[in-house]
Amino acid sequence: MQDAQEFAEEYFAAAIDSDREHYFALFDDDVVVHDDGRSHQGLAAVRHWRAEVPPVRYDLHGVTGTATACAAVAEVSGDFPGSPIDLRFIFERNTQGKITLLDITP
Repeated sequence: MQDAQEFAEEYFAAAIDSDREHYFALFDDDVVVHDDGRSHQGLAAVRHWRAEVPPVRYDLHGVTGTATACAAVAEVSGDFPGSPIDLRFIFERNTQGKITLLDITP
């Protein structure tokens, strides 16, 4: 399994990749994502959530934690109110390296 830094770099690269399946392949089927006051459970809900996210850029500022539980801080910028904004991404991953929980907060 990748270490926390490698995983975070892959996550943010996949988030802007034109191959959307690369991004979704990072998630467990039963994933839970918390973002902007809403919760999305399951891969189908995550697909719907991402379809609503405007195109953005990520500038990764730092990563802490382990391969299975880590936090990343990234500046997110794009065409949305309040851009740019620093957001904290908390990840939990299973033993296969798939994201089981993603919590995004300011």
